[in-house]
Amino acid sequence: MELGVVGDGEFCLGFRLVGIQHVYEVDEDGNWEEAVTKAMADDEVGILIMPSEVIPDLHPATRQDIVSSVRPVVIPIGAVEESDLREKIKQAVGVDLWDEKEGSGG
Repeated sequence: MELGVVGDGEFCLGFRLVGIQHVYEVDEDGNWEEAVTKAMADDEVGILIMPSEVIPDLHPATRQDIVSSVRPVVIPIGAVEESDLREKIKQAVGVDLWDEKEGSGG
């Protein structure tokens, strides 16, 4: 399970610098639908990072795919907070990483 990134050149640059290989860069024309669809179809991507500010502009079906996706888990970052990030991570890994009872080992 690897990290993937969808974004414009500026957004993707830092992720490339740290070695993320699954980068779906959106050109100046801004074809976000195509980039998101390709990234979500990549079987190697388990966690997909993208800017939160573009999500409201996506087609409703694409937004629904993002919200309901378990693999990859889509993590929007930026100005808009993702309120159910904890629940998405729990769905993806099967454990609530912030639950002290589960993480204490007994």
